[in-house]
Amino acid sequence: MSSECSPYLNADKVLVSGFSCPRAGGDARAVFCCGFQDVKYCCDDPHSFFPYEHSYMWWLSVGALVGLSIAAVVLFAFIITVCVLCYLFISTKPRSKLDTGLSLQMA
Repeated sequence: MSSECSPYLNADKVLVSGFSCPRAGGDARAVFCCGFQDVKYCCDDPHSFFPYEHSYMWWLSVGALVGLSIAAVVLFAFIITVCVLCYLFISTKPRSKLDTGLSLQMA
């Protein structure tokens, strides 16, 4: 079983000629053409070809970083709020027990 990777333009707009999978001297299990429109290689997973340019992955990475940054700021604000509330709760508690006005005596 083999598959053909068609010719493509890489990220530098240079034409890369097509090739067959598996490649000579490569892994014999890598019989599928994988990668992106501008980066192709042989692999063993038939579902690893994405009809996009490789650069779209950078936008996913930027989006993930922005999302994680926002989540980190929200978590940090939550932790600070909890610490402040705990401090206020502890610092405003009365220092001694309240006097109920009843004295307990042993009979």
